[in-house]
Amino acid sequence: MNVSSLNSTSPGSRSFAEAVYKNVIVTVLCIAINYINGTLIHTFRKHQIFYSNPRYILFIHLVMNDMLQLTLSTLLHIISYTLNTFSVSSCLVLLILAIMATFNTPLNLAGMAVECYVAICLPLHHCRICTVRNTFILMSLIWCVSSLSIMPDFFLLLATEPLSFFTSKVLCARDFVFRSSYSLKKRDASHIVCLVLVWLTLLYTYFRILFAAKGAKGDSKKARNTILLHGFQLLLCMLTYVRPMFKDALVFLLPQRHADIRFALYVFVQIIPRFVSPIVYGLRDQNFRKYMRRYLLCRVIMRKNHLENNAVSDMKPAVSKKTHLYQETKP
Repeated sequence: MNVSSLNSTSPGSRSFAEAVYKNVIVTVLCIAINYINGTLIHTFRKHQIFYSNPRYILFIHLVMNDMLQLTLSTLLHIISYTLNTFSVSSCLVLLILAIMATFNTPLNLAGMAVECYVAICLPLHHCRICTVRNTFILMSLIWCVSSLSIMPDFFLLLATEPLSFFTSKVLCARDFVFRSSYSLKKRDASHIVCLVLVWLTLLYTYFRILFAAKGAKGDSKKARNTILLHGFQLLLCMLTYVRPMFKDALVFLLPQRHADIRFALYVFVQIIPRFVSPIVYGLRDQNFRKYMRRYLLCRVIMRKNHLENNAVSDMKPAVSKKTHLYQETKP
């Protein structure tokens, strides 16, 4: 994934105000989305109904992966605006984790699509196929596949670059660190292969689910709406694969808005899909919504009680003081 190709122009060429408001926007969005996702993780951890269900396990894996990806992506974005160069060794760690996390998202969504397909179209086999053990095996395979997208580039970097390169400082972006022509070609090839495979999985499973939902009664409308939202989320995630080509085309048409195009694409491709995840699978899910409402309401009530207790404790010394003065003036 070209997750780190955020703003390759020098920070000195940008105005201070522009850098501040862009970083503030990104940081606020990151904190808000991670707060919602953190509440989802807390809800998942507290109730057995969630961590014994493969569907919720895959969902919470998606949420945790989104939190990792969003945090790293935001950190890389801030670094690109505040630092001209960054240590190659530290940059490599951030880039590898960010690229793997970005690659995980469409694969995880494809796995959730298959699970949904089995649940609706093959209900008699769902308990046998979609077990907790098989779910963890699937998540391990997702991480293995995502590591294959970047680890060959890392080993090639170790073999071709001198040791002095790893102690030097560069702009922390994928194209500036993995700069061999092989890495660029492999990146494009891996994007195309993953794009085709995930879209084939998406089209097959969701057309089957749509046909099954049309023939069902009761919650068929809700199922169709969920499928459409799921497909929209996957479409946003898949923009990661075509982002470099899309960016080049826009820059060619509007070369004077180069930095703004990069920032807009970053927000639309890297942040917005992470906001859709908790809405589609968390807040719209009846079980998650019920338990999350409890936690959020409890926090509000606890905060309110804390403020009231502080107010009462502040009033007590004043009352005692008035009583003492009254007793002194009493004949």
